[in-house]
Amino acid sequence: MTDFRAVGLLVFSYLAGGIPTGYLVVKRLKGYDIRTVGSGNPGTANVYRNAGALAGAITLIVDALKGYAPVHLGLRLCPERPLLAISLGAAAIVGHNWTPLLRFKGGKGVATSAGVFAALLPAPMGLTIAAFLIVVKLSGHISVGSMAAAAVLPLAAALLGSPGYFTGAAAAAGALILFKHIPNLKRLRQNKELGIHGPSA
Repeated sequence: MTDFRAVGLLVFSYLAGGIPTGYLVVKRLKGYDIRTVGSGNPGTANVYRNAGALAGAITLIVDALKGYAPVHLGLRLCPERPLLAISLGAAAIVGHNWTPLLRFKGGKGVATSAGVFAALLPAPMGLTIAAFLIVVKLSGHISVGSMAAAAVLPLAAALLGSPGYFTGAAAAAGALILFKHIPNLKRLRQNKELGIHGPSA
């Protein structure tokens, strides 16, 4: 693959990641700006809590595909360049977290990162999804499950013998997710974090 085509793929990945799915879905289905309600985040959790299961499911699936599709394409077109696939995933995550279509304010990258690593590390990602579901069930908080998943993914990758560069990418993506969840950590400490369906009882 030529460098020109690689740059084209990177631009595609960033623009795909930058599609503000939650904002567009809620605007279309409900007629309001999701950033004006709940946590103000246009990600899956806030969409689900405020716009319902259908809007939440669409947001989750599309946000994950924004990460999966560019990386899968890169691996298919250029399997001998794993660092390109990692770069494509990073571009999609950056586009999602800082979308130019919402003045460079976006989501926290959980679903898009899940899509990226479903393509890069399918087996570790399967374990990570299981950990996410278990922690959400036990804690009652999607944010806690997301942070747990961010920590589990690089550990699972290392334990399953994944290539070092993929494990490093998982650790970097996990660190970014944890950084984006700092406000959630503060709310958890104050017992003000929203539960799965809204304010905790």
